[in-house]
Amino acid sequence: MTIKSKLLGTLAALSFMSGVQASNAADELTVAYFLEWPMPFQYAKATGMYDEALGIPVTWVSFDTGTAMSAAMASGDVQIAVSQGIPPFVVATSAGQDLILTDVAVSYSENDNCVVAETLEIDKNNANELEGKKVGVPIGTAAHFGFLEQMKHFNVDISTLEIVDMAPADGAAAFAQGNLDMVCGWGGALRRMKEHGNVLLTGAEKEELGILVFDGISVPADFASEDSELLTKFLKVTADANAMWNAGDKKAEMLEVIAKDAGMDPADAEASLNTFSFPSVDEALSDKWMGGNVQTFMLGVAKVFQDAGSIPQALDTYVDTVDPSYLAATKGQ
Repeated sequence: MTIKSKLLGTLAALSFMSGVQASNAADELTVAYFLEWPMPFQYAKATGMYDEALGIPVTWVSFDTGTAMSAAMASGDVQIAVSQGIPPFVVATSAGQDLILTDVAVSYSENDNCVVAETLEIDKNNANELEGKKVGVPIGTAAHFGFLEQMKHFNVDISTLEIVDMAPADGAAAFAQGNLDMVCGWGGALRRMKEHGNVLLTGAEKEELGILVFDGISVPADFASEDSELLTKFLKVTADANAMWNAGDKKAEMLEVIAKDAGMDPADAEASLNTFSFPSVDEALSDKWMGGNVQTFMLGVAKVFQDAGSIPQALDTYVDTVDPSYLAATKGQ
Protein backbone atom coordinates (compact mmCIF):
# COMPACT_ATOMS: atom_id res chain seq x y z
CA MET A 1 0.00 0.00 0.00
CA THR A 2 1.38 3.44 -0.91
CA ILE A 3 1.69 6.29 1.58
CA LYS A 4 -0.96 8.22 -0.35
CA SER A 5 -3.46 5.36 -0.38
CA LYS A 6 -2.85 4.65 3.30
CA LEU A 7 -3.55 8.25 4.29
CA LEU A 8 -6.57 8.48 2.03
CA GLY A 9 -7.90 5.29 3.63
CA THR A 10 -7.44 6.89 7.04
CA LEU A 11 -9.28 9.98 5.82
CA ALA A 12 -12.20 7.88 4.63
CA ALA A 13 -12.39 6.07 7.96
CA LEU A 14 -12.31 9.35 9.86
CA SER A 15 -15.06 10.75 7.67
CA PHE A 16 -17.24 7.72 8.39
CA MET A 17 -16.54 7.63 12.12
CA SER A 18 -17.20 11.35 12.53
CA GLY A 19 -20.86 10.58 11.90
CA VAL A 20 -21.05 8.21 14.86
CA GLN A 21 -19.37 10.31 17.53
CA ALA A 22 -20.85 10.17 20.97
CA SER A 23 -19.99 12.23 24.03
CA ASN A 24 -19.94 10.56 27.42
CA ALA A 25 -18.29 13.49 29.15
CA ALA A 26 -21.24 14.16 31.46
CA ASP A 27 -20.26 11.09 33.51
CA GLU A 28 -16.59 10.69 32.71
CA LEU A 29 -13.88 12.23 30.56
CA THR A 30 -11.17 10.56 28.49
CA VAL A 31 -8.19 12.67 27.47
CA ALA A 32 -5.46 11.84 24.95
CA TYR A 33 -1.83 12.86 25.46
CA PHE A 34 1.72 11.86 24.50
CA LEU A 35 4.34 10.10 26.61
CA GLU A 36 7.88 11.51 26.46
CA TRP A 37 6.26 14.90 25.82
CA PRO A 38 6.58 16.74 29.17
CA MET A 39 4.17 19.60 29.76
CA PRO A 40 2.85 21.52 32.80
CA PHE A 41 -0.62 19.97 32.49
CA GLN A 42 0.94 16.70 33.66
CA TYR A 43 1.61 18.22 37.06
CA ALA A 44 -2.10 18.98 37.33
CA LYS A 45 -2.89 15.51 36.00
CA ALA A 46 -0.68 13.71 38.51
CA THR A 47 -1.72 15.78 41.52
CA GLY A 48 -5.47 15.43 40.93
CA MET A 49 -6.17 19.05 40.01
CA TYR A 50 -8.35 18.03 37.05
CA ASP A 51 -10.40 15.51 39.04
CA GLU A 52 -11.04 18.08 41.74
CA ALA A 53 -11.99 20.93 39.39
CA LEU A 54 -14.12 18.84 37.04
CA GLY A 55 -15.82 16.70 39.67
CA ILE A 56 -15.81 13.57 37.47
CA PRO A 57 -13.28 10.80 36.80
CA VAL A 58 -10.68 11.66 34.17
CA THR A 59 -9.06 8.82 32.23
CA TRP A 60 -5.79 9.61 30.46
CA VAL A 61 -4.75 7.56 27.42
CA SER A 62 -1.37 7.91 25.70
CA PHE A 63 -0.98 7.91 21.90
CA ASP A 64 1.93 7.75 19.47
CA THR A 65 0.62 10.23 16.89
CA GLY A 66 -1.92 12.99 16.43
CA THR A 67 -3.59 11.03 13.63
CA ALA A 68 -4.38 8.27 16.14
CA MET A 69 -5.87 10.94 18.42
CA SER A 70 -8.16 12.04 15.60
CA ALA A 71 -9.37 8.48 15.07
CA ALA A 72 -10.05 8.06 18.80
CA MET A 73 -12.10 11.26 18.88
CA ALA A 74 -13.97 10.19 15.75
CA SER A 75 -14.98 6.91 17.40
CA GLY A 76 -16.08 8.66 20.59
CA ASP A 77 -13.39 7.00 22.71
CA VAL A 78 -11.68 10.33 23.49
CA GLN A 79 -13.25 13.72 24.22
CA ILE A 80 -10.14 15.92 24.49
CA ALA A 81 -6.73 15.68 22.83
CA VAL A 82 -3.98 17.63 24.57
CA SER A 83 -1.11 18.71 22.36
CA GLN A 84 -2.45 17.41 19.05
CA GLY A 85 -0.30 18.60 16.19
CA ILE A 86 -1.85 21.09 13.79
CA PRO A 87 -1.15 18.97 10.65
CA PRO A 88 -3.09 15.90 11.89
CA PHE A 89 -5.87 18.24 13.00
CA VAL A 90 -5.93 19.74 9.50
CA VAL A 91 -5.93 16.28 7.90
CA ALA A 92 -8.94 15.24 9.98
CA THR A 93 -10.97 18.40 9.47
CA SER A 94 -10.19 18.38 5.75
CA ALA A 95 -11.76 14.90 5.65
CA GLY A 96 -14.93 16.25 7.24
CA GLN A 97 -14.31 15.30 10.86
CA ASP A 98 -16.05 17.87 13.05
CA LEU A 99 -13.20 18.89 15.36
CA ILE A 100 -12.45 22.29 16.81
CA LEU A 101 -9.25 23.76 18.17
CA THR A 102 -9.83 25.33 21.59
CA ASP A 103 -6.36 26.35 22.77
CA VAL A 104 -2.69 26.58 21.82
CA ALA A 105 -1.01 23.87 23.87
CA VAL A 106 2.67 24.43 23.15
CA SER A 107 5.08 25.96 20.63
CA TYR A 108 8.18 23.89 19.92
CA SER A 109 10.09 24.59 16.73
CA GLU A 110 13.25 23.07 18.26
CA ASN A 111 11.52 19.85 19.30
CA ASP A 112 10.16 18.57 15.99
CA ASN A 113 12.55 17.89 13.16
CA CYS A 114 14.16 15.53 10.70
CA VAL A 115 17.59 13.97 11.30
CA VAL A 116 20.03 12.71 8.66
CA ALA A 117 22.33 9.77 9.40
CA GLU A 118 25.78 11.04 10.35
CA THR A 119 27.48 8.51 8.07
CA LEU A 120 26.00 10.25 5.02
CA GLU A 121 27.68 13.58 5.87
CA ILE A 122 24.71 15.48 4.45
CA ASP A 123 23.80 18.93 5.76
CA LYS A 124 21.96 21.99 4.47
CA ASN A 125 24.76 22.67 1.98
CA ASN A 126 24.35 19.38 0.09
CA ALA A 127 20.81 18.35 1.01
CA ASN A 128 20.04 17.44 -2.62
CA GLU A 129 22.09 14.27 -2.00
CA LEU A 130 19.08 12.97 -0.04
CA GLU A 131 17.40 12.01 -3.30
CA GLY A 132 17.01 8.26 -3.55
CA LYS A 133 17.32 7.78 0.22
CA LYS A 134 14.99 5.97 2.68
CA VAL A 135 13.12 8.16 5.15
CA GLY A 136 10.95 7.33 8.17
CA VAL A 137 8.13 9.88 8.59
CA PRO A 138 4.97 9.78 10.76
CA ILE A 139 2.51 10.61 7.97
CA GLY A 140 -0.08 13.33 8.54
CA THR A 141 1.72 14.87 11.52
CA ALA A 142 3.64 18.08 12.24
CA ALA A 143 6.85 16.19 11.46
CA HIS A 144 5.42 15.23 8.04
CA PHE A 145 4.56 18.84 7.27
CA GLY A 146 8.02 20.00 8.33
CA PHE A 147 9.61 17.28 6.21
CA LEU A 148 7.65 18.34 3.11
CA GLU A 149 8.49 22.01 3.61
CA GLN A 150 12.19 21.32 4.18
CA MET A 151 12.42 19.12 1.11
CA LYS A 152 10.69 21.85 -0.89
CA HIS A 153 13.16 24.42 0.45
CA PHE A 154 16.13 22.26 -0.54
CA ASN A 155 14.60 21.33 -3.92
CA VAL A 156 14.70 17.63 -3.08
CA ASP A 157 12.37 15.61 -5.33
CA ILE A 158 10.34 13.59 -2.81
CA SER A 159 9.22 11.22 -5.57
CA THR A 160 12.76 9.82 -5.52
CA LEU A 161 12.59 9.06 -1.79
CA GLU A 162 11.43 5.80 -0.22
CA ILE A 163 9.09 7.16 2.46
CA VAL A 164 8.05 4.79 5.25
CA ASP A 165 5.19 5.72 7.59
CA MET A 166 6.62 5.26 11.10
CA ALA A 167 5.71 6.58 14.56
CA PRO A 168 8.65 8.56 16.02
CA ALA A 169 9.63 5.88 18.55
CA ASP A 170 9.72 3.20 15.85
CA GLY A 171 11.58 5.51 13.50
CA ALA A 172 14.21 6.25 16.14
CA ALA A 173 14.79 2.53 16.72
CA ALA A 174 15.10 1.79 13.00
CA PHE A 175 17.43 4.77 12.57
CA ALA A 176 19.68 3.57 15.38
CA GLN A 177 19.93 0.18 13.63
CA GLY A 178 21.00 1.86 10.38
CA ASN A 179 17.82 0.97 8.50
CA LEU A 180 16.94 4.56 7.57
CA ASP A 181 18.91 7.39 5.97
CA MET A 182 16.73 10.10 7.48
CA VAL A 183 14.02 10.06 10.10
CA CYS A 184 11.55 12.62 11.42
CA GLY A 185 9.87 12.97 14.80
CA TRP A 186 9.63 14.83 18.08
CA GLY A 187 10.16 14.65 21.84
CA GLY A 188 12.18 11.83 23.37
CA ALA A 189 12.31 10.02 20.04
CA LEU A 190 13.90 13.07 18.37
CA ARG A 191 16.49 13.22 21.13
CA ARG A 192 17.44 9.59 20.42
CA MET A 193 17.51 10.28 16.67
CA LYS A 194 20.06 13.05 17.20
CA GLU A 195 22.44 10.55 18.80
CA HIS A 196 22.97 9.10 15.32
CA GLY A 197 22.70 12.11 13.02
CA ASN A 198 22.20 15.81 12.47
CA VAL A 199 19.35 18.16 11.61
CA LEU A 200 19.32 20.09 8.36
CA LEU A 201 17.77 23.24 9.85
CA THR A 202 17.51 24.55 13.39
CA GLY A 203 14.17 25.58 14.88
CA ALA A 204 14.98 29.25 14.32
CA GLU A 205 15.92 28.59 10.68
CA LYS A 206 12.65 26.73 10.13
CA GLU A 207 10.65 29.61 11.62
CA GLU A 208 12.38 32.01 9.23
CA LEU A 209 10.98 29.88 6.40
CA GLY A 210 7.49 30.02 7.92
CA ILE A 211 7.61 26.45 9.25
CA LEU A 212 5.85 26.96 12.58
CA VAL A 213 5.56 24.02 14.95
CA PHE A 214 2.87 24.11 17.58
CA ASP A 215 0.12 21.92 19.01
CA GLY A 216 -3.41 22.64 20.12
CA ILE A 217 -6.04 21.27 22.45
CA SER A 218 -8.69 19.79 20.16
CA VAL A 219 -12.13 18.34 20.83
CA PRO A 220 -15.10 17.00 18.86
CA ALA A 221 -17.50 19.87 18.16
CA ASP A 222 -20.45 18.02 19.66
CA PHE A 223 -18.60 17.52 22.94
CA ALA A 224 -17.78 21.23 23.09
CA SER A 225 -21.39 22.27 22.53
CA GLU A 226 -22.90 19.69 24.88
CA ASP A 227 -20.35 20.05 27.70
CA SER A 228 -19.05 23.59 27.31
CA GLU A 229 -18.76 24.19 31.05
CA LEU A 230 -16.72 21.02 31.51
CA LEU A 231 -14.44 21.97 28.63
CA THR A 232 -13.90 25.46 30.03
CA LYS A 233 -13.00 24.02 33.43
CA PHE A 234 -10.48 21.69 31.77
CA LEU A 235 -8.88 24.58 29.89
CA LYS A 236 -8.79 26.63 33.10
CA VAL A 237 -6.84 23.96 34.99
CA THR A 238 -4.47 23.62 32.02
CA ALA A 239 -3.93 27.38 31.88
CA ASP A 240 -3.28 27.52 35.63
CA ALA A 241 -0.65 24.78 35.32
CA ASN A 242 1.02 26.65 32.45
CA ALA A 243 1.01 29.88 34.47
CA MET A 244 2.52 28.06 37.43
CA TRP A 245 5.31 26.72 35.24
CA ASN A 246 5.93 30.04 33.50
CA ALA A 247 6.16 31.84 36.87
CA GLY A 248 9.28 29.80 37.59
CA ASP A 249 9.18 29.53 41.37
CA LYS A 250 7.80 25.97 41.42
CA LYS A 251 9.73 24.52 38.50
CA ALA A 252 11.85 22.13 40.58
CA GLU A 253 8.79 20.64 42.26
CA MET A 254 6.82 20.48 39.04
CA LEU A 255 9.67 19.02 36.99
CA GLU A 256 9.98 15.92 39.15
CA VAL A 257 6.24 15.20 38.86
CA ILE A 258 6.07 15.99 35.14
CA ALA A 259 9.08 13.83 34.29
CA LYS A 260 7.66 10.84 36.14
CA ASP A 261 4.28 11.21 34.45
CA ALA A 262 5.93 11.58 31.03
CA GLY A 263 8.02 8.44 31.59
CA MET A 264 11.28 10.38 31.40
CA ASP A 265 14.44 11.06 33.35
CA PRO A 266 14.17 14.53 34.97
CA ALA A 267 17.22 15.79 33.08
CA ASP A 268 15.76 14.68 29.73
CA ALA A 269 12.38 16.16 30.61
CA GLU A 270 14.00 19.46 31.53
CA ALA A 271 15.95 19.48 28.26
CA SER A 272 12.70 19.06 26.33
CA LEU A 273 10.84 21.65 28.39
CA ASN A 274 13.60 24.16 27.72
CA THR A 275 12.69 23.99 24.02
CA PHE A 276 8.97 24.53 24.69
CA SER A 277 6.94 27.68 25.25
CA PHE A 278 3.45 27.72 26.73
CA PRO A 279 1.39 30.77 25.69
CA SER A 280 -0.71 32.45 28.37
CA VAL A 281 -4.47 32.73 27.88
CA ASP A 282 -4.12 36.29 26.59
CA GLU A 283 -1.31 35.28 24.23
CA ALA A 284 -3.27 32.31 22.88
CA LEU A 285 -6.25 34.57 22.20
CA SER A 286 -4.12 37.21 20.46
CA ASP A 287 -3.79 37.76 16.70
CA LYS A 288 -0.47 35.87 16.76
CA TRP A 289 -2.34 32.69 17.62
CA MET A 290 -6.09 31.98 17.71
CA GLY A 291 -7.02 35.54 16.84
CA GLY A 292 -6.20 34.86 13.20
CA ASN A 293 -2.73 33.49 12.54
CA VAL A 294 -3.58 29.88 13.47
CA GLN A 295 -6.43 29.79 10.96
CA THR A 296 -4.21 31.21 8.21
CA PHE A 297 -1.43 28.76 9.05
CA MET A 298 -3.86 25.83 8.86
CA LEU A 299 -4.85 26.78 5.32
CA GLY A 300 -1.17 26.85 4.37
CA VAL A 301 -0.63 23.40 5.89
CA ALA A 302 -3.65 22.03 4.03
CA LYS A 303 -2.41 23.37 0.71
CA VAL A 304 0.99 21.76 1.26
CA PHE A 305 -0.67 18.40 1.94
CA GLN A 306 -3.00 18.87 -1.03
CA ASP A 307 -0.11 19.65 -3.37
CA ALA A 308 1.74 16.58 -2.08
CA GLY A 309 -1.32 14.41 -2.75
CA SER A 310 -1.69 13.57 0.95
CA ILE A 311 -5.25 14.89 1.15
CA PRO A 312 -7.78 15.10 -1.69
CA GLN A 313 -8.86 18.67 -1.09
CA ALA A 314 -8.19 21.50 1.35
CA LEU A 315 -11.10 23.40 2.86
CA ASP A 316 -11.70 26.90 1.56
CA THR A 317 -11.07 28.20 5.08
CA TYR A 318 -10.27 26.79 8.50
CA VAL A 319 -11.80 29.69 10.43
CA ASP A 320 -14.73 27.55 11.59
CA THR A 321 -12.39 24.88 12.99
CA VAL A 322 -11.02 27.27 15.62
CA ASP A 323 -13.21 28.38 18.53
CA PRO A 324 -11.46 30.52 21.18
CA SER A 325 -14.67 31.15 23.15
CA TYR A 326 -14.10 28.30 25.60
CA LEU A 327 -10.60 29.54 26.43
CA ALA A 328 -11.87 33.12 26.70
CA ALA A 329 -14.46 31.93 29.22
CA THR A 330 -11.68 30.81 31.57
CA LYS A 331 -10.87 34.45 32.24
CA GLY A 332 -14.10 34.77 34.18
CA GLN A 333 -13.32 31.87 36.49
